[in-house]
Amino acid sequence: MVRLLSAAPFRHPRDAEIFRLAVPTFFALVSEPLFLLTDSAVVGGLGTEALGGLGVAGQVLLTFANLCIFLAYGTTAAVSRRFGAGQLALGLRHGIDGLWLAVIIAAVAVAAGWPLAPLLVEALGASPAVAPYALTYLRISLFSLPGLLVVMAGTGVLRGLQNARVPLVVSVGANLANIVLCVLFVWGLGWGIAGSAWATVAAQSAGALVYLAVVLRAARRHGVSFAPTLSGLRDAAASGFALFVRTVSLRVVLVVTTAVAARLGDPEIAAHQVVSQLWSLLVFALDAIAIAGQSIVGRYLGASDVPGARQVTRRMVEWGVLIGAVFTVLVLAARPWAWIPFTDDPRVRDLVVATLLVVALLQPLSGVVMVLDGILMGAGDQRYLAWASLWTMLVFLPCAALAPVLAVPGTVTGLVLLWTAFGVWILARGVTLGVRAAGTAWLVTGAGRP
Repeated sequence: MVRLLSAAPFRHPRDAEIFRLAVPTFFALVSEPLFLLTDSAVVGGLGTEALGGLGVAGQVLLTFANLCIFLAYGTTAAVSRRFGAGQLALGLRHGIDGLWLAVIIAAVAVAAGWPLAPLLVEALGASPAVAPYALTYLRISLFSLPGLLVVMAGTGVLRGLQNARVPLVVSVGANLANIVLCVLFVWGLGWGIAGSAWATVAAQSAGALVYLAVVLRAARRHGVSFAPTLSGLRDAAASGFALFVRTVSLRVVLVVTTAVAARLGDPEIAAHQVVSQLWSLLVFALDAIAIAGQSIVGRYLGASDVPGARQVTRRMVEWGVLIGAVFTVLVLAARPWAWIPFTDDPRVRDLVVATLLVVALLQPLSGVVMVLDGILMGAGDQRYLAWASLWTMLVFLPCAALAPVLAVPGTVTGLVLLWTAFGVWILARGVTLGVRAAGTAWLVTGAGRP
């Protein structure tokens, strides 16, 4: 860790290639939580119960999306290795099978999710006042899953090809459409929380169509069939299994955090929705460097350039720390007023202001964690990531269980303690990822993923 965290000069030979991918990726990633924050602000105008319902349903949808993140991350790692080795057609073949796998998974999820929706809302501890809003939003938003998963897989293909511009254009365009439609449907047409969900369905579906057109054009140019192959579908699913295990562990942490917040009370779950969206905004910004790390490190290892992979890893960690420190300052400065767009409930306001102090202090460490996670993922070190995520989850669970036990009724302590437990989890992840990155076991070279 010490070697990785050396002082960062403001100019470095590796900065150009990092920024070529990280800057457009940053704007693509940050657009999503910004527009989710807009959704929260629009729905928040319907009342505390509606905002809490959005938080509960959103956590279910985010959990499913993150369980399928291997469609993007696994594809990025595989395609970038083949790109570095000069095997572009094979990389496109892997990506196309990933798109078909996304469609299959989404179809199964929609069919299963509709009857299970009430059970999922109940499992997250939604109160009788919050549950109807959560159920409405969840059932409608299920129809956005096919578009969402196709966007994930298509993004992985293009980032593996070192192309971050198209994902930027699609992400910003789809999310701008989501903002306009959300305001129109919720307030203009009076559809309430259902309008926010239908806006998401329309925006995600439009983005998916753009990705399909771009990948289809690339496949034709390189003579790759767009039809699925059974072996390719099987390989895409198998290669994503370790990432699936990793993501399950991460999502358990986030779902448990939401469930505990819901059981602390309706003001707590509403405040948690606001804080978690602000956290997501910061995480997506840091993830820009992590995703650049996936593409660049995969390319270097595919070309068997271990020194290059080492150098770019160190530089990206340095940028993660620096950007995290900047975010700490920004959150501390915005903290007294951050609640204003989302609520006029004084109880929710106090909870948001108090909890954001914890969020601010976690930012530099979060920068290191995000970057190292992306680098090891790009190296194909998915098996280690799966085990590390499992053990750090086990560290978090007892800490989260203490939050409602130690909370003082009528104060902000419950939610603050819950987010402190979340910080313990971030620290545990930093230790496991830092130890791995300082070693050599992840530096496997060649076109094939380890």
